[in-house]
Amino acid sequence: MAGFKEPGFQERVAAANREKKKALEKLRKKPPLDEAEIARRLARQQAKEAAAAEKREAKRLAREAEQAAKEEKAREAAAAAEAAKPKVLTEAERKAARDARYAARKNRKKKKR
Repeated sequence: MAGFKEPGFQERVAAANREKKKALEKLRKKPPLDEAEIARRLARQQAKEAAAAEKREAKRLAREAEQAAKEEKAREAAAAAEAAKPKVLTEAERKAARDARYAARKNRKKKKR
């Protein structure tokens, strides 16, 4: 059995040139595109791009609406948490409430006599 003979540089260059010529011949044999076909392809591509842009815009608007709804929900939750939080009275308010209790107790004692 004979071993594999590696092609030399000249053989590789010649093979590359043959393949290049075959590719060029194949390209030359191809019929040229007519203007109507080019216009149809261009119109189809523009329609596809317009549909994609419209879809992206709709997606963006939906995302913005969802974000606005989340923000509104967060504001409502914060307001509810603020309303549920016990009110911290100032020193003056606590003193006024204590004085009102003392006065009410005095009035009750006076009525019993």
